[in-house]
Amino acid sequence: MARQKGIIKLKGTIGDITFYKTKDGHLAREKGGVDASRIASDPAFQRTRENGAEFGRAGKAGKVLRTAMRTLLINSADSRMVSRLTQSMIKVIQADMVSERGLRNVIDGEAELLAGFEFNIRGKLGTSLFAPFVGTIDRASGDIMVDLVPFVPANMIAAASGTTHFKIISAGAEIDFEAETFVVATSETDILAWDSNQTVDINHTNSVTPGSTKPLFLALGIEFYQEVNGRMYPLKNGSYNPLALVQVSGL
Repeated sequence: MARQKGIIKLKGTIGDITFYKTKDGHLAREKGGVDASRIASDPAFQRTRENGAEFGRAGKAGKVLRTAMRTLLINSADSRMVSRLTQSMIKVIQADMVSERGLRNVIDGEAELLAGFEFNIRGKLGTSLFAPFVGTIDRASGDIMVDLVPFVPANMIAAASGTTHFKIISAGAEIDFEAETFVVATSETDILAWDSNQTVDINHTNSVTPGSTKPLFLALGIEFYQEVNGRMYPLKNGSYNPLALVQVSGL
């Protein structure tokens, strides 16, 4: 691809050149590639069809997970989160040692590989929250929990510039990737001062279906606020709020 320069930026196709706009600027590329009908039927493209099927499956799985976490993601996701999550889902699918290539899936893969996934590269949980926490997934009871002992916010939370307050958020999700359905529960603390006063114990219990046989996920995050004239405003529209998958239990 080539980058467009000059005052006038083009969109559309002229001859064999396609002009388009992306987050990286105005680009241009030459049309090319193999005809779609040949890819769909030619034995030489069997591997391509298999890869395409698994990529599509990864995309759908990522969408279900994002939808389940939507309440938290509204204020805690970066612009490339969707593509990053799809790539992580592909790794989960490729870990399926049971199904044939092209038919591999999340259920028979390793959903645990998603543990540690950061939904917001601009504000990672791993570089924002230093207070110890314990995440627990109790499959029998359906309780997905996270506990934090008292800590001093100014010492244990690396807040974005301008922060005066914060709250801890979490979610527990049970996801059926085959049916593309989910059960989710969320918790949050009150808005707390980001200062040198110790917090109380923080205990979140997010309950889903007891005895579930579906993959279970625990997400943990922080939302930052700035107090102005007695009112709380999301800091920079939440662009630096961290959120990550801290526990995953797949079957």
